Formats: sequence, structure tokens, C-alpha cells
Amino acid sequence: MSTFLTINVKNLERQTQNFYFFQQPSIYSGGQQVYSNSLYSQALGNYNDTGAILTFQINMQYYAGIQQSNQPPAVGQSSGFASASRAIDLAPANGGSANDWTTATLNPLGLSAPTAGVGVQPGAFRITTPSFSPPAIYNVGSAVQVNGGIVLSNFVEANPASNTDCQPILKYYVQTGQYTPGTVMNFTQSSINAATADFTGGYTTINVTLNPDGTWMTQPVG
Repeated sequence: MSTFLTINVKNLERQTQNFYFFQQPSIYSGGQQVYSNSLYSQALGNYNDTGAILTFQINMQYYAGIQQSNQPPAVGQSSGFASASRAIDLAPANGGSANDWTTATLNPLGLSAPTAGVGVQPGAFRITTPSFSPPAIYNVGSAVQVNGGIVLSNFVEANPASNTDCQPILKYYVQTGQYTPGTVMNFTQSSINAATADFTGGYTTINVTLNPDGTWMTQPVG
């Protein structure tokens, strides 16, 4: 049975606000530049006027993702087009076995059913990419199931014939503004003065309130 992480947003500012959601970038092996995508965006009216609450749900299941692109990642642009994802496990800290390794195919684009990898970093999963030649661009990383759909959350540009280990972090952010899901955003800039919903402590629900003065209040409730 699926377990969901839930963020409930309440807007106490007088005017309707747009909100977007994004995740703390995963830790990747190899030191490549890490990019972040917006996961969800929605307008929300004043709570006292509308009684509306915006609910954002993430499936706790981890997903490996691959996406093809025609251009390097650019803020404000879609990260790519064709994509594939696989539910995957994380390598256990105790060195036990888990289905934490998937291999990509490029034509057709896809990811194999995960199996147990060797040497995968604890808390991470591994994506192996085959050989390919520039100008082909493939993004690989952590995908999440958000409100029923799967979105590539954060990623690096894949190198040909290489392994990428990805360690997801269960920390999400809420910010005012609008980014279409799947659009590359500047994580450092967007996270300034954003509300933080930190699920790493085991919470499953966090209530987030935008106060009338523009400050945030967060309250873990379960």
C-alpha cells in the first residue's frame, strides 16, 4: 500500500497567490551540476474568503528517471521531452541487498526493471547509461509521483557509458510564484524565504501557512 507525504497550504494574504513546489536536490556521485524542476504549481485564494486549502501529495516510493532533451538545462525552460521512470529501492546502509540499480536504453528510451547493484552508495540508487554521442543529451536523476503524475524532480546530465548514483532527500519547499511542472528552476534563488517541509524526521503531513505579512508558518502534524 502506498504511503504519501502531504503538504497542506493555507493562504492568509488578502490577494490570491500562486504557489509552486520543489524538492531539495539529491546528492549525486561524480560532482556534476545538479538541476531542479518545479513539481507542481497552483493558485490559491485567501482562506477567509474561500475556505480553500491547497494539498500537495508525494508518493513515498522512490523513482529513477531519465529524460531526453534537445538542449542543456536552462532556467525557465522545460527540462526535456520523452522520459521514462522506474520505481526503485535505495541501497541499505547495512550492506544488504535491494533492487537499487537500473540500466537505461536510449532507442527506445527506457529503464530496466531494477535489480541489486554492487557498490551502490548507501541511501542511493544507481542508473547506468550506455554509450551515446553528442549532441544527444539525456538527463538522469530522481523522479517523484506528485498528485498522480510522475515528474523528474532533480537531475544531472548523463555521461555516456557511466553510472550515476542518486541519493534522494525528503525535504520539499513551497514558494510564491509560478513555475510549470517540469520546468528548470534556480533552486538556490527559489529556496530563499521559502517554506520548508522537512519529512526527514518521519512526519507524513506538514501544514504550511502564508501569513498576512508574507512570512511562513509550518506545522508537522503526523
